[in-house]
Amino acid sequence: MRKALFALLLLGVATYPMPLRGQSAPEGLWQGYDGEWRHVSSQLIALAEATPEEKFAWRPAPGVRSTSEVYMHIVMANFYLLSVTGPKMPADLKEGMDKSVTSKAEVINWLKRSLDAVKQAHSAVTPKDLQRKVHIMDRDATVDGMYLRIIVHANEHMGQLVAYARMTGVVPPWSGN
Repeated sequence: MRKALFALLLLGVATYPMPLRGQSAPEGLWQGYDGEWRHVSSQLIALAEATPEEKFAWRPAPGVRSTSEVYMHIVMANFYLLSVTGPKMPADLKEGMDKSVTSKAEVINWLKRSLDAVKQAHSAVTPKDLQRKVHIMDRDATVDGMYLRIIVHANEHMGQLVAYARMTGVVPPWSGN
């Protein structure tokens, strides 16, 4: 487990463009949860917007999530994991939307809504509330642990989406090449 986390950390750091001497790091990087959330949110949105509509249906193999399904999986997970901490899931979020919402515009709209919901909820939570116990599936966790899961999950699928983009000829906007 420790080796896997270390490898994930190295992969994450390796995918960030490193600033040149005299330049600052990308906005949000190394600035705590809120800064990191702004960073991954801006990358997810930028990559979705840079991806042509027809590539949202692309999947690397039969039975593997398509591009739109990965984005909508992030959306569904953001709202579900956030709901464990207290905020209600949107009434218009329905089971199966990870497969039924496929257009670029709809996917980006849902993505922005879910990313903003996490941002707003986290900005309102108190340090004491972060330690509050919650129950998810078969275990207890803390609100803080749920926010950690949300950001790790978003970054995990960001890596997947970068791979999808590269495989379909889309250059991540922040990479330069």
